[in-house]
Amino acid sequence: MLKGKTALVTGSTSGIGLGIALTLAKEGANIVLNGFGDHAGPKAAVEALGVQVGYHGADMSKPAEIEAMMAYIDQAFGGCDILVNNAGIQHVANVDDFPPEKWDAIIAINLSSAFHTMRLALPGMKKKNWGRVVNIASTHGLVASAGKSAYVAAKHGLVGLTKSAALETALLPVTVNAICPGWVLTPLVQKQIDDRSAREKLDPAEAKRQLLAEKQPSLQFTTPEELGALTVFLCSDAAVNVRGQAWAMDGGWTAQ
Repeated sequence: MLKGKTALVTGSTSGIGLGIALTLAKEGANIVLNGFGDHAGPKAAVEALGVQVGYHGADMSKPAEIEAMMAYIDQAFGGCDILVNNAGIQHVANVDDFPPEKWDAIIAINLSSAFHTMRLALPGMKKKNWGRVVNIASTHGLVASAGKSAYVAAKHGLVGLTKSAALETALLPVTVNAICPGWVLTPLVQKQIDDRSAREKLDPAEAKRQLLAEKQPSLQFTTPEELGALTVFLCSDAAVNVRGQAWAMDGGWTAQ
């Protein structure tokens, strides 16, 4: 369905981002990966699906590096047709204990990076008369949790940015939407499970169940593959009139 399109997925060398990249590649999209750490393995996994794959290691907290990445995509792929803003980091602390440098980093990577990629990608989408932006927000873009002020602020901001950009492109075949996942079993969440298991001397399965039970009524993790499938739908012709939405995929978290 997406053959001939090029998708940039930020923060895509593991976890949610890699899952989305693989799903888009299965639909024929060429993929540009971005992220820290090993990228050879993820790149090979996407290439095995028969699409063109690029990689750029831009630090998403640095606008100049984002600009260099977008210029690379223009040169190597003829522009970005699908933009998935997924890069994110987390730090947990109460507001009065929150390190200012952690606040700045979370806002930069979880929110400002999406502004920079969008401002650089949208002109090309408008010129081609087709484009899709999918911002990976969070249930924390819709509701809050204690100890996560910077993350909640950034994700609420990302939902707001999504709505404004969707209104600005409402008369064009360019759509902007957000997906708001609940608990997804990423390495970051697995660490929380492991910490709980060690701290409270719980069986890992029970630690996992308790984590889910606090927020997610389905008691099931959302998977990267499910998020990828929703991203593909939002890129499809069927979703051309889905605009400015913050689509919760959270096992009932925000229905409570």
